[in-house]
Amino acid sequence: MKLTPIQIDKLTAEQRKSIMERSMEDISSVYEHVRKIVEDVRQRGDAAILEQPETRGQDISAADLEVKPTEIEEAYSRVDPKVVECLKVAAENITAFHRAQLDRSMWSVEVCNGVLAGRITRPMDKVGCYIPGGRAVYPSSTLMTILPAKVAGVDEIVAVTPPLKGMKVNPSTLVAADIAGCHRIFKAGGPWGVAGLAFGTETMPKVDKIVGPGNKYVTAAKMLVYGTVDIDSPAGPSEALILADETGNPRFIAIDFLSQIEHDPDSAAVLVTTSREVAENVCEIINREFETLDRREILESALTRHSRILVARDMDQAIEFANEYAPEHLEIMTREPFVTLNRIKHAGSIFMGPYAPVPVGDYASGTNHVLPTGQCARMFSGLSVDDFIKKPTFQYLSKEGLEGLKDVVVTLAEAEGLPLHARAVKERFK
Repeated sequence: MKLTPIQIDKLTAEQRKSIMERSMEDISSVYEHVRKIVEDVRQRGDAAILEQPETRGQDISAADLEVKPTEIEEAYSRVDPKVVECLKVAAENITAFHRAQLDRSMWSVEVCNGVLAGRITRPMDKVGCYIPGGRAVYPSSTLMTILPAKVAGVDEIVAVTPPLKGMKVNPSTLVAADIAGCHRIFKAGGPWGVAGLAFGTETMPKVDKIVGPGNKYVTAAKMLVYGTVDIDSPAGPSEALILADETGNPRFIAIDFLSQIEHDPDSAAVLVTTSREVAENVCEIINREFETLDRREILESALTRHSRILVARDMDQAIEFANEYAPEHLEIMTREPFVTLNRIKHAGSIFMGPYAPVPVGDYASGTNHVLPTGQCARMFSGLSVDDFIKKPTFQYLSKEGLEGLKDVVVTLAEAEGLPLHARAVKERFK
């Protein structure tokens, strides 16, 4: 395997399409299978969840699905104290950042004489957080999903995660959930966990919204229950685009590039630079480093399928490409990163300068790492306090205010064939 730079102008239409589409989740192949699981959980509740692959054949009951306080206590004894302290530091930073997102609880404006209109902010009552537990365990994702809900003021936060052998949960997941302030944790993964949260069972509570990353089975389940509950944005395999000019440090870029694709065989990393010299140096470092790395099977798949080193003719073309790509993570390594930032339209989370690699956002800078992938940054934002808040509007009208709008409302109501709407206004002036 050898990585070489490609000029953007020389990409074929097929090559460009492949880069843009990268690892977008194709859930059609599993949709029908997942639909049957979701419907089974809706109909049979706990009995269906006890048939998930991780619990099948074990001598357990529905009472074993919820994590007990003693399991959380035991988890602390099994996690390195240094990891616990680092999770606490990360939690403090995540909390501080998300507190800054809180809007005013109420505002109003006099839209015309005697008509006061405004909006109030109210948290959801109950939300569910999906915590992955398959190929790898991410206690950081536990913090990222639970803490924004806690900051928003959600009354009850419920988490689900796939159980390990013997109906155990990874201890670092339990510690992170406890630090974040999760109220209840259930051992239910994949579509079973999603459906249990969406419909409620004899054991699991029904929630108002489900958030959190997962594989295509989790994504399909979330889409199937949407409408019964709200969900966050679609999230597939991780991806990053690095935007650099001639000032970009090739070694920093190369290591950041490689760190991005160690997640998953379907991960994607793209460098877009205006400097061929930077591109060639990055390729040289990646090719050399690759031979010494672990998990090369995962890295090689991600490198060959979805990752590219691209050279742009100028910064205009580089930024245009970055905006079309709409990355989950965007690193800006240019001479004036804040000037470049002003021209970015679509990205999940943006990392600026040579000392802001993506992993700081993954763990400790405070921003959220649950982000839209597969060009969904064109219309979705990363997980935030806003995901757990509703914003009802209100209005108060004096008699004079209503009188001022009477003719407008009556005329429009009658034009739409709704005479009782018109009468509701006219009645007040008899």
